[in-house]
Amino acid sequence: MSSDNAAREAAGESVWDVVVVGAGPAGASAARAAASEGRRVLLLEKAELPRYKTCGGGIIGPSRDALPPGFELPLRDRVHAVTFSLNGRMTRTRRSKRMLFGLINRPEFDAALVESAKAAGAEVRTGVTVSRVEQHGPAVPDRRTVALVLGDGSTVLARAVVGADGSAGRIGAHVGVKLEQVDLGREAEIPVPATVAEDWAGRVLIDWGPIPGSYGWVFPKGDTLTVGVISARGEGAATKRYLEDFIARLGLAGFEPSISSGHLTRCRADDSPLSRGRVLVCGDAAGLLEPWTREGISFALRSGRLAGEWAVRIAEAQDAVDARRQALNYAFAIKAGLGVEMGVGRRMLALFERRPGLIHAAVTGFRPAWRAFARITRGSTTLAEIVRTHPVARRVLSSVDRG
Repeated sequence: MSSDNAAREAAGESVWDVVVVGAGPAGASAARAAASEGRRVLLLEKAELPRYKTCGGGIIGPSRDALPPGFELPLRDRVHAVTFSLNGRMTRTRRSKRMLFGLINRPEFDAALVESAKAAGAEVRTGVTVSRVEQHGPAVPDRRTVALVLGDGSTVLARAVVGADGSAGRIGAHVGVKLEQVDLGREAEIPVPATVAEDWAGRVLIDWGPIPGSYGWVFPKGDTLTVGVISARGEGAATKRYLEDFIARLGLAGFEPSISSGHLTRCRADDSPLSRGRVLVCGDAAGLLEPWTREGISFALRSGRLAGEWAVRIAEAQDAVDARRQALNYAFAIKAGLGVEMGVGRRMLALFERRPGLIHAAVTGFRPAWRAFARITRGSTTLAEIVRTHPVARRVLSSVDRG
């Protein structure tokens, strides 16, 4: 322990190496990554765990590959078939001998990730709200320290902070994250009888919706179906109507949802910062998700792990110049991987908004497109890689870029 840390310990005031704010997949991954390197890590969460989160709960290949070694997924179903429809019409089901992706309930999944962080050595405190972040001023003892002022007025000190507290959280606001694309998701958890559940087992539905850029889904999880829709914010009434019509069309209107919820997803602008001083952001707090599908779990897991690893380096930095260098390295790692995927996702969303019928026809009637879909969901390739290596995909997206 350093002499300044020892002095603070003696005064009853501990300086943590890394403090992570938010215990979703991004935050738990960051905390585990930092704790795995033997650092003193504190994970703060404003809610009590487990807690509900509006989310389809699909675990695609990139999510699975980003999980901690030995992590057992609490899968509720394994998907081998996808039914596609175009606003309820032209329905077609494609099947795969190999599993495409798995389905989880977020409360179980998130709680298991937090347990993994604790097993790695992180300390977890729930029911804790961060009111503000200070990197200068009376609450900050030296230039190597960040102060988190909590809702009860107490202060937590850290050598590095990771913000994973969602797109409307305090840490993203402190960093100055700029959010560009905002979408509204609405979802219902619908308990169904065994006869209905059996019809959905192992199969999901994806419906390309009536609002430009919108789509709906049915994800089976045992005796409950997760049914949701998503579209651009500003289409609130139309999105609500789409979900109601979607549920009625599926013959599920007679079943009472156990949970009905809504949630805004927010994508970062290209020039949005990922750090400020000794503070990093990841996951939703950084606006990191796939713009077309709005898939966020894999982005949360991957960016969280990177944030935890780079936070350790920032914690070790002796001055502002070194801390800045490490933060820039983190930003480069994010942009070189997830940033490239987001760029292709934006172009796919532009195509989908204009030509949903083309997307539907390709994935249901063009075998290479279906194979590409299957490979992406399994994690054996990415959308960016397909566009880079397949001339047809590249030409189609180029036509969108030309307007």
